[in-house]
Amino acid sequence: MFPSILLPVLTALALTQAPPPEPRSAVYLGTEHDLRVEVPRLDASVIVDGSLSEDAWQRAAHLQGFSEYMPDDGRAAADDTEILVWYSPTAIHFGIRAHAAPGTVRATLADRDRIGNDDYVLLYLSTFNDRQQASVFGVNPLGVQMDGAVVEGNAQGGHFAGIASGAPPLDLSPDFVYDSKGRVTDYGYEVEIRIPFKTLRYQSASAQDWGIHVIRRVQSVGHDDSWAPARNSAASFLGQAGTLSGLHDLRRGLVMDLNPVVTARADGAPASSGGWSYDKHRPEVGANVRWGLTPNLTLNATVNPDFSQIEADATTFQTDPRQAIFFAEKRPFFLDGIEFFSTPNNLVYSRDIVAPVAAAKLTGKVGRTTIAVATAVDDASQSTDGTTNPVFNIMRVQRNIGSASRAALVYTDRLDADYDNHVIDADARIVWKKIYSADLQAALSRTTRAGVTTTGALWQAGVNRVGRRYGLRYSLVGNAPEFNAAAGFISRHGIVNGSVVNQWSFYGKPGAFVEKFTQDVQLLGTWRYDDFLNGRGALERKLHIDSNFSLHGGWQTGASVLFERYDYDPSLFTGVSVLGGDTLQPFVATPRLPNLDYVLSVNTPRLYGVTTSVFVIWGKDENFFEWANANIVYGTLSVQWRPSERVRVDFDQNLQSYERRTDHSYVGIRRVPRLRLEYQATRSIFVRYVGEYATNYQDALRDDSRTNLPLVLVAPDGTFEPMGPVRQRSFRSDWLFSYQPTPGTVLFAGYGNTLATENAAVQRNLRRTRDGLFLKYSYLIRM
Repeated sequence: MFPSILLPVLTALALTQAPPPEPRSAVYLGTEHDLRVEVPRLDASVIVDGSLSEDAWQRAAHLQGFSEYMPDDGRAAADDTEILVWYSPTAIHFGIRAHAAPGTVRATLADRDRIGNDDYVLLYLSTFNDRQQASVFGVNPLGVQMDGAVVEGNAQGGHFAGIASGAPPLDLSPDFVYDSKGRVTDYGYEVEIRIPFKTLRYQSASAQDWGIHVIRRVQSVGHDDSWAPARNSAASFLGQAGTLSGLHDLRRGLVMDLNPVVTARADGAPASSGGWSYDKHRPEVGANVRWGLTPNLTLNATVNPDFSQIEADATTFQTDPRQAIFFAEKRPFFLDGIEFFSTPNNLVYSRDIVAPVAAAKLTGKVGRTTIAVATAVDDASQSTDGTTNPVFNIMRVQRNIGSASRAALVYTDRLDADYDNHVIDADARIVWKKIYSADLQAALSRTTRAGVTTTGALWQAGVNRVGRRYGLRYSLVGNAPEFNAAAGFISRHGIVNGSVVNQWSFYGKPGAFVEKFTQDVQLLGTWRYDDFLNGRGALERKLHIDSNFSLHGGWQTGASVLFERYDYDPSLFTGVSVLGGDTLQPFVATPRLPNLDYVLSVNTPRLYGVTTSVFVIWGKDENFFEWANANIVYGTLSVQWRPSERVRVDFDQNLQSYERRTDHSYVGIRRVPRLRLEYQATRSIFVRYVGEYATNYQDALRDDSRTNLPLVLVAPDGTFEPMGPVRQRSFRSDWLFSYQPTPGTVLFAGYGNTLATENAAVQRNLRRTRDGLFLKYSYLIRM
């Protein structure tokens, strides 16, 4: 009786004195779709030394359970990865523990953004939680940084790679200020990252959620692993991200970056009196200012920005003379926030602002609306009359629709003496059922030159399906001959391009030799704009059959067969005639040229420190020089050698040749080998040499498909001159010393020279034609 009476009392006493339950483990398993991370806020600071031993790291949230993302998705990752995250009032901290088999970690002491051949981890932070764009922070095992931005929906796939899938392409243009350090360990590697809130744009709310994706690249097997169990067969990559939830009381303080820049140069050239002379320019002083008006809006301004050109652009081959060549932006002022100006068909192209005297821009996001506005005053030397300063105005306003769709309006203009150009554009990307998307665009330009006004239209419509087994991309893009975007880039005017691409994908079993195989069929057509509107036939018709393989160990290979037909385009031969004796005859072209080409590509993993890429096209193709068929070879060989942690050797060989099918003589050959040597003394200091030797041979042109008579170029006054031959050789060398402890603080000292000959048939020896020395110093003052 007594025990039975005491039993409930004793039980109650025991329960009241039992220890409290253990707190929920801060482990978030991606494989279990546990993607909403409650990030601890700690009033703590740590030393970024690559060691995750401080107490703050023990209290961090742990992101684990990675799965394979590329080339296949959904499988458990072969190596464990753990991401630790916490934030202090002024910065967010990430720690990386990446496991790998002994001897398989690839890591070099590289320059910024040059870790593509190393193992690395990418952190995608969608700080506005819109899943439309993200800032990207990457590190290799030594903590060397690679950063940039992504905008959802920009991936279009390659000419012979079918339909793009997976993460959108990373734009490496932006450089962010953050701290990172790493080390290789006995279990793999460990990296510590601190990103100040001053560096980021984010929402103005007191409490907010951020989207997060984490991708780990494992070079030894050529795989990408993802914390979120993302599918590469989805229309949105960022839409599959996890969430850093409950971030609150973030303190940026005053965000004011002042970046004064001093540049000096001396340009050398042959003197008119003989010998060599230098044009010694006075040192130029400029400055960039970045002011964070609010956490979500940033104002940038610049006065006399430098071009930041520290080596000559690599020679680019032009396979179609009707296509303009695109060159990427390099100036720091224009790179900051460049993703906010991203628009289909490159209607915003900041390199049209050639030598700005001053510029300002406002970028950021208010609610679900992204805002980007820029104004620039260009140098008078770039105007139509040589005295007026051209003024550029650019604006893009974008509104998010749902979780993955968007719509935007764009306005650009250029105002210059008796010339002005205005463009207005509306574009949208609509995503539905997770694998379908549509791209729509309509633009109108109005151009006035010397009192004459013209208008023209540009438009685009496309639909995409990104499925695991089957994908498609159907698109139609056109621009009228009168369409002009003075602040944009149009590679070819007055045409309509149509494409129908169907792709099938097949996957091997784990460990199989072929991990993924894609087969696609592309139907491509190009019309003159007016011919398309009036229902006439296409100028170019193409059928491409492409096969691409992802092989075990990180090998990539592809093969294609190209069936093409080009109809004669008179714009290529304006003013060209045939010379028969002393008589000029009209050039009568072959109506159409049928082509049959083959493509082969191979990309190797890093073997004994060497990574190799080979791409070659050969077969019967158009000879644009003479409008005849030719046996063509386009080839590119790239070799990247990392003999040590500090030395980088990159070699590229480009070849373009046209052999006449009539007598097997060469109508044109271009060869450009390029060597790049770098020694990385520390993470901040490197020395670089770049050498490029270019040869260009063009035979005297003739009417190869009909009379074999010489082709001549006839001037409006009736005089004429033969077309060719051309013999050109040049050798360009660039030396650079670089000290860059952080973005914005740099010291560049360099020397470059060019040796050339205009006509090797007459002059065999190369001679120095120009050279130059330059010095740039800038310092980032962060308040």
